[in-house]
Amino acid sequence: MSATLTQPNPTSATWMPDSWRSFPVKQIPSYPDQAALKTVEDRLSSYPPLVFAGEVRTLRNHLAQAATGQAFVLQGGACAESFGEFKANIVRDTFRVLLQMAVVLTFGAKVPVVKIGRMAGQFAKPRSSDTETVNGVTLPSYRGDIINGSDFTPESRIPDPARMETGYFQSTGIQNLLRAFSHGGYANLHQVHRWNLGFVERSPLSNRYRVMAERIGETLAFMQACGLNAASAPQIDETEFYTSHEALLLPYEQALTRIDSTSGEWYDCSAHFVWIGDRTRQPDGAHVEFLRGVRNPIGIKVGPTTSVEDIKKLAEILNPKNEAGRITLISRMGADKITEKLPPLMRAVKATGQTVTWLTDPMHGNTTSTQQKIKTRSFDSIVKEVKGFFAVCAAENVPAGGVHLEMTGQNVTECVGGAHCLTEEDLGNRYETFCDPRLNAEQSLELAFLIAEELKSER
Repeated sequence: MSATLTQPNPTSATWMPDSWRSFPVKQIPSYPDQAALKTVEDRLSSYPPLVFAGEVRTLRNHLAQAATGQAFVLQGGACAESFGEFKANIVRDTFRVLLQMAVVLTFGAKVPVVKIGRMAGQFAKPRSSDTETVNGVTLPSYRGDIINGSDFTPESRIPDPARMETGYFQSTGIQNLLRAFSHGGYANLHQVHRWNLGFVERSPLSNRYRVMAERIGETLAFMQACGLNAASAPQIDETEFYTSHEALLLPYEQALTRIDSTSGEWYDCSAHFVWIGDRTRQPDGAHVEFLRGVRNPIGIKVGPTTSVEDIKKLAEILNPKNEAGRITLISRMGADKITEKLPPLMRAVKATGQTVTWLTDPMHGNTTSTQQKIKTRSFDSIVKEVKGFFAVCAAENVPAGGVHLEMTGQNVTECVGGAHCLTEEDLGNRYETFCDPRLNAEQSLELAFLIAEELKSER
């Protein structure tokens, strides 16, 4: 069951990392052993940060550019990371696909692509109910590996604070891998382009993508002929890569919050970018109170139930100085609702004068279940919502800032459709997600090519 902590007057202007504890809180588990929880929190508070304030500030500047159309954001990764998938090849493959997508999107957008992984901390998941019932047995809901286990047993479902420490150490290992991949030559543009050529050859829609792939190749060859290589231009051999997750488990987020020695400001050093979900964005709630005081760029999920008043209040609380790059609004409407629900919100935000970065999350609003009660998503619906987002942005004269995807570098079979025409019958082949269905490597790259075509036609 989620805990609820309240205080009569939760309106103090003073902020400290533990201020959230005086506010109504949702989606926080009730730990049976409070002493063990305190011990883990204290240890985490003494550990090194996972990211650094200077990196966070750089990302905030990039997001400010995306707000004005001078950059495009690609954010992607697992719905919820699993402790059991703490393997170098899984991290590498997801990183590789994001690089491949970024090269294609850069060509289409003609602006830098800001790469953000849902990685190294995306271990907690909000739930619609505190409990779940299977065959007449009711147990606490699975809330992600950083809180409890997915096995449907009473022992597995008990919230265990030691899992936060496991999450920290796994995040440390993943951050190290990502830094090595980003700066050790693995991100070389020529190599990434060769991977994309391989994808184009495998795709049933190869004729559609070949022209774009060939033009990217010609551009790289021209750059090399001009003397732009890894030795003269390090950007060819390395890349900036940032991490993100939903700031859901507040005891963990608080424990990793640090004062930056150069600015004296507070940063949540669990990730470069953190977001607040549709279930925890109450203006008078604990999650908003916590995020109010950290200097990270903040994402806010915007769904069909979001009101104009909600967004105005959140913007006032989280970004009172209207700093560009501080707020990213992540639209998650659903393919059939986006053209109706998103325009009024965009107009309202524009009318406030707030500078925000708009992304589309075409995944969460398009989840369905098969007759066998297997969750899936249709590739066609995902594409439809992305196109709807671009159409709304164009009509409202608002820059389309980027995309937020649940995807993996593995060849899973969790979403139906795509060039390889996966069907519901294929879902059982490699359905590996613990939570929501993800695009596989081929579907992710296909979507990148389709978005690049959209960007190219707009520009």
